[in-house]
Amino acid sequence: MKNIFKLNYLLFAVLTLFVFTACEEDEAIPEEENEVEVITDVTLVFTSDAGAVVTASAQDPDGEGVQELVVKDEIKLQSGTTYTLTFEVMNNLESPGEDIGEEIAEEDDEHQIFFAFSEGAFSNPTGNGNIDNASDPINYNDTDGNGNPLGLNTTWTAGNPTTAGSFTVRLQHQPDVKTATSGANDGDTDFELLFRLTIE
Repeated sequence: MKNIFKLNYLLFAVLTLFVFTACEEDEAIPEEENEVEVITDVTLVFTSDAGAVVTASAQDPDGEGVQELVVKDEIKLQSGTTYTLTFEVMNNLESPGEDIGEEIAEEDDEHQIFFAFSEGAFSNPTGNGNIDNASDPINYNDTDGNGNPLGLNTTWTAGNPTTAGSFTVRLQHQPDVKTATSGANDGDTDFELLFRLTIE
């Protein structure tokens, strides 16, 4: 009889331990995953000091399918002209379209746009961009709450005429990674677009 009592007590203890362990596992909060933005359309908008507008766009032809954004236009700028570059970034699978640019601005401490361009394409900034070296000059007009650049608003002065230039924009998603020294290879790439660039 004593052995049966001990066996019952042992079974009760094991079952109680199992129940408490199961409850603790149920109550564990899963780690929050970084949601990937769905981007179907990106438009670069160059606005000159005189108000002239030049646009170049890319579009994802199959939405959430396997294809990436496809560049539709080349960029044509006037030599010696200063432009402000802004972006329209949309998810047009939604109706009405969702402005992903607003989301990027709200999460400015997690995003940065990096640039690469043909050497000499611009007189300001000089060089070839900051995709290869984050400390290279880019005229960022916007920053996050920590004073680090974002890139939804930048300034460019077109250099000497060329018909064979290129201009690349790369949006990096950098949650818990972005710092004053983080670069274009830190975090995940939301998009990278290579445009042909003509300076007239």
